[in-house]
Amino acid sequence: MTKQQDTIYMAQAIRLAKRGTYTTQPNPRVGCVLVKNNEVIAEGWHVRAGQGHAEVEALKQTNNAFGTTAYVTLEPCSHFGRTAPCTFALIKAKVSRVVIAMQDPNPQVSGKGIALLEAAGIKTACGLLEAEAREINKGFIQRMLYKKPYVLSKLAMSLDGRTAMASGESKWITSAEARQDVQKLRAAASAILTGVDTVLADDPSLNVRLEGFDVEQPLRVILDSSLKMPTSAKLLSLAGRSLILTCSEDTQKIDALKQAGAEVYTLAKNSQGRLNLQGVLQFLAEQQVNNVLVEAGNTLNGALMEQGLIDECVVYMAPCLLGSSARGLFDMPNINKMGDKKQLEVLDIRKIGVDIKLQFKVQK
Repeated sequence: MTKQQDTIYMAQAIRLAKRGTYTTQPNPRVGCVLVKNNEVIAEGWHVRAGQGHAEVEALKQTNNAFGTTAYVTLEPCSHFGRTAPCTFALIKAKVSRVVIAMQDPNPQVSGKGIALLEAAGIKTACGLLEAEAREINKGFIQRMLYKKPYVLSKLAMSLDGRTAMASGESKWITSAEARQDVQKLRAAASAILTGVDTVLADDPSLNVRLEGFDVEQPLRVILDSSLKMPTSAKLLSLAGRSLILTCSEDTQKIDALKQAGAEVYTLAKNSQGRLNLQGVLQFLAEQQVNNVLVEAGNTLNGALMEQGLIDECVVYMAPCLLGSSARGLFDMPNINKMGDKKQLEVLDIRKIGVDIKLQFKVQK
């Protein structure tokens, strides 16, 4: 195979991996293409945790994989989990070569799959289209390497940078098209994070509403240091899990919320008596959360940003003005001089309905 052919087939494997964007949590999104005599004979992708991995799904599509080249977006697994190791399946099928976009980021297994393949006499190559492969699994990679999820903050603002009126009224700044686009962000997330004040103000659903898509509902995570969460909140009655994270030990309130359908976890508090945000993210990583979507007000967003806990922002900017008394995007009282400013890198700008969608990477 030439480098150009390898690139074409790996790009196809990456497209397959993206089909699992809304369903693979907490597992990574992985695609596999089997090629023989410069012809694709089978392909597969990981659809859902507990089901077949991409390599196994591809091998199911052919009766004879002998001598094929397998293109895989992530190093084939080498350990027993809910399913048997994919390296064993590839070795048993007698493939001759495996091209891998990137090594498994889990330090405990990284490189072991490649070593097993090579010990069996199978040629391997790693690193082709690695940047593209990393992009589709940045949450999984971050959790494996740093024990924290990838945090994306979604914000809607007016042209003058306001997210809500002084009263808290915010429905609706952006168009229906922008709000529908947000559903895709929700669907790709492992968890949606907000503060209890947002629940009290808006009584949101925080669920995914995408018709025609196979979607796993993300966790709904509410930060509620003093347990102000009402048992009548809409999100407690919806399908999926609702987690309330608190530093209160009020057993009566905790029991009432559990009876209403919530899961309540008591975590460490900071010096101000509120939840330690770094501890919150560590807890979510322990719950196998890869990607967190923050949908909150300027107080929680500001605290996360000040502490360097937001990785990326998506801002929907509407062609309207809300005035100087309205609320801004981030409440960051500790930034007082230009040297303290938070620098962002523009990743993408596009129009959604009448609004503009801006995507930023937070520089750290």
